[in-house]
Amino acid sequence: MNKPLLFAWVTSIIALGGSLFFSEQMGFIPCTLCWFQRILMYPLTILLGIAFYKNDKEIYKYVLPFSVMGMLVSTYHYVLQKVPSMDEFSTCTSGVPCSGQYINWFHFVTIPFLALIGFTMITIMMVIMMKRK
Repeated sequence: MNKPLLFAWVTSIIALGGSLFFSEQMGFIPCTLCWFQRILMYPLTILLGIAFYKNDKEIYKYVLPFSVMGMLVSTYHYVLQKVPSMDEFSTCTSGVPCSGQYINWFHFVTIPFLALIGFTMITIMMVIMMKRK
């Protein structure tokens, strides 16, 4: 069994489920950057699931671009939320502001932070797979 691949796949499933829970059950409207993070995470669930089923040891070639871009978008989004002076650099010009915080657990855990953790864990697992090759 390819444990890093399984861990990455489960991580993507949890991230997908979490984002759907926040929007569909809690009624949180995603901002523009949240949508970009979803666009980068949702395909990973399918790609990683197929790769796990087929035991594809080279899936990192396709997953790393998504997960690294997701880390960058999540980091930018998190900084917009936590550094007030960055609000002038926000890309959200209409609808829900990207600096808004629906959750703020322990004064630092926000939805973009959770996405960042997910993308980072997937990236680490893909780097482990890459180094094993």
